[in-house]
Amino acid sequence: MRIAIIEPYYGGSHQAWADGYRARSRHEVTLFTHEARFWKWRMHGSYVTLGAAFVEHVDDQGPFDLILASDMLHIPAFIGAVGEARGEAAVVLYMHENQLTYPLSPRDSVDEAYAMINWASMTVADLVLFNSQFHLDAWSGAIPGLLHRFPDYKHSSLLEAVTGKLEVLPVGVDLQRLDGAAAAVVDSPLILWNQRWDFDKEPDRFAAAMIDLAATHQFSLALAGEQITELDAYTLLHSELGDHIVHSGFASDDEYTALLAAADIVVSTATQEFFGIALTEAVYAGAFPILPNALVYPERIPREFHERCLYDDDAIGHLLRWALDHPEDRQSIAKSLHPTMAPFDWTVVAARYDARLEELKMSDVR
Repeated sequence: MRIAIIEPYYGGSHQAWADGYRARSRHEVTLFTHEARFWKWRMHGSYVTLGAAFVEHVDDQGPFDLILASDMLHIPAFIGAVGEARGEAAVVLYMHENQLTYPLSPRDSVDEAYAMINWASMTVADLVLFNSQFHLDAWSGAIPGLLHRFPDYKHSSLLEAVTGKLEVLPVGVDLQRLDGAAAAVVDSPLILWNQRWDFDKEPDRFAAAMIDLAATHQFSLALAGEQITELDAYTLLHSELGDHIVHSGFASDDEYTALLAAADIVVSTATQEFFGIALTEAVYAGAFPILPNALVYPERIPREFHERCLYDDDAIGHLLRWALDHPEDRQSIAKSLHPTMAPFDWTVVAARYDARLEELKMSDVR
């Protein structure tokens, strides 16, 4: 098949998804992208410019069999913009995140226009894929409330049909690149933060936990991940725990794989996580996870390890102290968790994408 990926926000996990599938699919995959900035403008306006690029490509090289678009695209508007250039292509929407249940940034106010773009796209897509069951359930639980707020001609009658299109297909992760990676040299147990430094990851909570832990335990600290905004937590950690920090700032891939190989513990304090690429990488590489007992994490960590790996409320300190006080038990659990991440490697996931998209095309839904 000839597949067009339409990704208006080509950066971070969105870029890794698009590039990962294109590199490993047995189909011919072409990307149509814009840079990962101005996300609101991407959702409102990218259908015009990406639609024009799509039409030009079709005119030059022929039609596509399938369109795979991310949640940043206004699919009904895109379909209108490309017109006959769509041909007989089925349309699949991939939900990395959604704008209905995503936590609101302190910089933003409620604007349901973006959730409506997600909803409208679902109504016309042939298939809607979510990156986790948690994500699908969160959307499904919230969307009736949004539709109920419409003044008239409510879309509630469409819920059953749209729900029938919803499935889970995870993001692929390039895990095999971590096999045999040389570990960074660290003198004491290494605690890793490998997520974005942004409001939805609650870095203030992480900083408070690390400062409290330092009063009783020895450890090293690696602060990786992209800095989205200037955050007090980052400055505070350097001020209070500067002698613990062995890495600070965005890491190159070589630096990052060395940190993953060296990490004893990976910590999350997130209030938003629909899949968890960073967690998947760290656990596959051998780190012991300490994570909220919420979001996607109970789905990602097998139930038998929930008590040791997942915390409620303010119990993060208890799990951190246990992990440092019981290195052999911690390492045994980490070793058991490693193979549970292997099914997310792109070599496995790309084949699942190929098979599901082929099945959709063969069903001739249009």
